Amino acid sequence: MAKVAYFGPAGTFTEAAALRYAPEAELVPFPSIGAVAQAVANGKADEGVVPIENSLEGSVNDTLDLLVHGTSLLIRRELVIPIEHCLLAPPGMRETDIRTIYSHPQALGQCRAYIARRFPNAAVVPAMSTAAAAEQLRLQPDGAAAIGTLRAAQLYGMEVLARGIQDNPSNVTRFVALAHTDSPPTGNDKTSLCFWFNDDRPGLLHAALGEFARRKVNLVKVESRPTKQSLGQYVFLLDMAGHRLDPVVAEAIEALRRQVAVLKVFGSYPRYANGG
Repeated sequence: MAKVAYFGPAGTFTEAAALRYAPEAELVPFPSIGAVAQAVANGKADEGVVPIENSLEGSVNDTLDLLVHGTSLLIRRELVIPIEHCLLAPPGMRETDIRTIYSHPQALGQCRAYIARRFPNAAVVPAMSTAAAAEQLRLQPDGAAAIGTLRAAQLYGMEVLARGIQDNPSNVTRFVALAHTDSPPTGNDKTSLCFWFNDDRPGLLHAALGEFARRKVNLVKVESRPTKQSLGQYVFLLDMAGHRLDPVVAEAIEALRRQVAVLKVFGSYPRYANGG
């Protein structure tokens, strides 16, 4: 039986993504995104599922930094799941009793307006995950609540005081499966990569991105992150339509490689289709 590591513990949205991705696999939770990648790299798991982007809060920086600096693993698959956040509390607690709210920083950000409107005086405390926040309620004094999943409420014996508390009903998160190899071409693929420059002069980025425009390769996402080497230096991250083995995409990537200091391909994988 295949083993799939995921950013846990049980009761997180990443567990839900892993269950959807590999329902027949043995799922193994790990306490951080880096630990998931390490488990795959060391052979303790065949693949690892981690969050990479949320429709409200944007990219998951820990995953991007891991792909850029921390691993040689490749993206094999992507999937998108809707996010429904719930307000969880120990049995018998009322909303008027809540003085502290725990959750993962991404979840807290996705419910920012709800918290400000309903609990303007509550302390907001980050947790390692939404499930860890629910579990933490067992150890906290009265007045503590958490933002988490319905499954977390069931696992940790909490009551659901409110459902669907995310600020935007269209809230979804994209997850990726990391492995030692990426996916072969399917005809409907994406490729992700990063690059950066050693110098800085006008037109550098324009020329680099122009390699894709000239070949009519569609860039579906462009963003930047600090290189973590010096202030003012950035790594650029691209998602593009097509597989790295497609002749036109491969040509564009090689042309880009000649212009930049470092280029790292994160992998090619099937584009997510709803229900697929």
